[in-house]
Amino acid sequence: MEMKPGMFVSRGTTDEWEADPDVPGSTMHELVHDGPIWAGMTRVDDAPAPMTWTPEQREVLIVLEGGVRIEFEDGSDVTLGVGDLATIPAGMTTTWHVTTPFKEMWVLAET
Repeated sequence: MEMKPGMFVSRGTTDEWEADPDVPGSTMHELVHDGPIWAGMTRVDDAPAPMTWTPEQREVLIVLEGGVRIEFEDGSDVTLGVGDLATIPAGMTTTWHVTTPFKEMWVLAET
């Protein structure tokens, strides 16, 4: 919700979720999409298979619920849980193995 021109406010408990066109099987809540900055949350309630994700911009994320093991193309991986903060560079292909229910807050930005 835009409180003042350019100032947006939301809650982690929002009921305003819509299908995420970039991540099949997930829903998203957009806080703001203003030029090169895009911020919001993604929620996954059921992850029957790993999900591939390649951000077009640098992504910064914090896990709010659940967990995820992110696998990289070289076979290495990292596991994130509630409260963990991470960043993924633009163009890096990752495969997400999500523990549901999962929720993350993210910011995509050009660097």
